[in-house]
Amino acid sequence: MSWNDGESRRELAKTYTPEESEGKWYPFWKQIGFFHQEPDPTRPTYSITIPPPNITGSLHMGHALNNSILDTMTRWHRMKGYVTLCLPGTDHASIATQAVVERELAKEGIARQDLGREKFIEKCWEWREVYGNRIYHQFERLGCSYDWERVRFTMDDSYVDAIMTCFEDWYERGLIYRGTRVENWDVKLQSAVSDIEAYTETRQGKLYHFRYPFADGSGSITIATTRPETLLGDTAVAANPEDERYQPHFGKMLALPLTNREIPLIADDYAKPEFGSGAVKVTPAHDFNDFECGRRNNLPQIVVIGKDGKMTAEAGEKYVGMERYAARKQVLADMEELGLLVKTEDYTIQTPISDRSKEVIEPLLSEQWFVDMKPLAEPALEVVQQGKVRFFPERYKAIYLHWMENILPWCISRQLWWGHRVPVWWTEEGGKRRHVFARTQEDAIAKLGTENCWQDEDVLDTWFSSGLWPHA
Repeated sequence: MSWNDGESRRELAKTYTPEESEGKWYPFWKQIGFFHQEPDPTRPTYSITIPPPNITGSLHMGHALNNSILDTMTRWHRMKGYVTLCLPGTDHASIATQAVVERELAKEGIARQDLGREKFIEKCWEWREVYGNRIYHQFERLGCSYDWERVRFTMDDSYVDAIMTCFEDWYERGLIYRGTRVENWDVKLQSAVSDIEAYTETRQGKLYHFRYPFADGSGSITIATTRPETLLGDTAVAANPEDERYQPHFGKMLALPLTNREIPLIADDYAKPEFGSGAVKVTPAHDFNDFECGRRNNLPQIVVIGKDGKMTAEAGEKYVGMERYAARKQVLADMEELGLLVKTEDYTIQTPISDRSKEVIEPLLSEQWFVDMKPLAEPALEVVQQGKVRFFPERYKAIYLHWMENILPWCISRQLWWGHRVPVWWTEEGGKRRHVFARTQEDAIAKLGTENCWQDEDVLDTWFSSGLWPHA
């Protein structure tokens, strides 16, 4: 096929060559400003903010899919005469970015502690300047018609202002509070991590059956565990209240092996009669379910594995300082020597792994900042219960309702340096600590009435800020 403009004759290429056309036209579209529009009250509007990808990586097939859809919808409305905005941006990705920058520094034999907080954050900004814009170029290669004059980053000043506003509102309403719960702990990153920052691997392990003697010498109870090292932090053994085997013994004390402590046999439906012996050890500081059981029964919470993955002084003089897996072997050997190891079985374990460090997650009791999710979930629960919001397929309604009705407090603090620092300031007087929300140190001094104050060391969970993206 050819065409003649009267002066020349050109052949239309038989195959489409994207490098020739795309490399030419996209820069032209940007230069002319085809993707930027100003508000016009006489025309209908159409606005989308793209889900901000992390600055640490490259686009993947999921990004290609959803951004192609967003771009198609935007272009369609643009052609229909709407004032359109498809707003691009990226997420600072606290844990992912810090992990990458620490990994790069490690190649030079440098730890972030060697640099200190301010210098390390400077390194993170340097990394962002070099690699953080790579994703924008990839969006351009996809042909996305985004308004590059309005690009946003979750560390922008205006965005930080939105985060501070939300935090202040929830803090003053008592929805944000300081508390202690068992959370996912990454012993390498030395930080709490969320469920979505972890994945599960199926690993072959062992199930160990131990005997716990009654303190009065009247026999023993057999329990099973995949983590013998946590035995040192047990504060009870639980059996189901309907289990006739244990009904005569509820309230009796057991001599906890390898320690000088006694722990009670309690009745709690957490224990299932059909599983193993029907009795389970309860370690409230090192297991999510045990934590809830411990709260129901007012059990002590004894931390025997520290944030560094090593045994604490609470574990006993023989085990203190041992790495958690070395302690597992030692506890197993000691129980066998005492004749309290009943049997060992091969066992398939669903093992939680930190997505960033690839370390096995340690469920650990720690003090963190939380959001009380129950009041916040109520409106979202009601609109579904009332039929104002419907699910397709319908079966997902039950899943959603179960999740919302059983929602737990949200841990929003991370023990990292890169990110939005928790806007809470502390002071200590007479052995008592107080804290207030403040955007600046001057504001904190005015509120606390003293210059002897300091800002909380933690940063906010990335999702606290990212969740504000459609609003901010």
